[in-house]
Amino acid sequence: MENKYTVGSLYAGVGGICLGFEKAGFELKWANELDKKACVTYRNNFGHKLIEGNVMELEVTALDKIDILTAGFPCQPFSLAGYRKGFDDSRGNHFFKILDFIDEMRPKVVFLENVKNLKSHDKGNTLKVIRSEIKKRNYTFHSSILNTKDFGNTPHNRERLFMIAFDKNFINNKNFKFEFPEKERLTRSLKDLIITEKVSDKFYYGEDKYMYSKLKEAVVDKNRIYQFRRQYVRENKAGLCPTLTANMGTGGHNVPIITTDFGFRKLTPRECFRLQGFPDDYKLPPISNSSLYKQAGNSVSMPVIQRLAEEIFKVIKKVEAKQKKKEKA
Repeated sequence: MENKYTVGSLYAGVGGICLGFEKAGFELKWANELDKKACVTYRNNFGHKLIEGNVMELEVTALDKIDILTAGFPCQPFSLAGYRKGFDDSRGNHFFKILDFIDEMRPKVVFLENVKNLKSHDKGNTLKVIRSEIKKRNYTFHSSILNTKDFGNTPHNRERLFMIAFDKNFINNKNFKFEFPEKERLTRSLKDLIITEKVSDKFYYGEDKYMYSKLKEAVVDKNRIYQFRRQYVRENKAGLCPTLTANMGTGGHNVPIITTDFGFRKLTPRECFRLQGFPDDYKLPPISNSSLYKQAGNSVSMPVIQRLAEEIFKVIKKVEAKQKKKEKA
């Protein structure tokens, strides 16, 4: 059996990136995550090595080298001025820690994910530094903002920036350009993902809730998702779920609302994971719903990752086939 291409995952969360790569045919070697509850969910679904703790304290040389390094890292400011002075403001910056991994492991591919605002962050300087540092290490650099509704066949309006870099020594092709996947038609609707039977009473809004009358008046269409915004109810007219956020886990009424045969209620954690493209055999552990909401909101949309990973897989296979052909000649 041929060796699989291996993946190491930083800022792994609950494994959305890992699962996407696994489904595309890659082998997961190790992952790192700081959040204790996210680690519980992760271990519930994966059997490989998970290092729980702060990425800044990881000893890079102690980890197995991998073919693909992935990181859905937090976006932190670093001024271009400080950067030009010699990284004065780079200590403790997550992106520069990722560079340590690249320098030590020299992966064939680096896969980075972030919020779409990274592109315009600090007037575009943050992305400029990221691109410059990756290219300086003799990697290509390709980036694109993809929306889950267009690239993951899931009715979720979620835009994220993806940055993909290939080791030029591995690619060995001056004209190489990574092709991001094509947009696809959205065929799944909200009703495909919503649980039709009655769920636990705690998810429903009863007459005892102060916003009950406002919800009763506004939340009327079973094919739409609504949000309670302090004084009013917002209807999402496109039949899409608004971007799920980590603050769904902070209480209040941040979780989107739907109406069903049994009354109106907030989405369950399982429905939120479905809206991130996780299959139903992805196991949610018996931890608090607030933690699960936070995890779903923090995650990536798994089908988008899978499509990107499949394109990366094709590139690697093509390069290796070319190398084998050369060796035989």
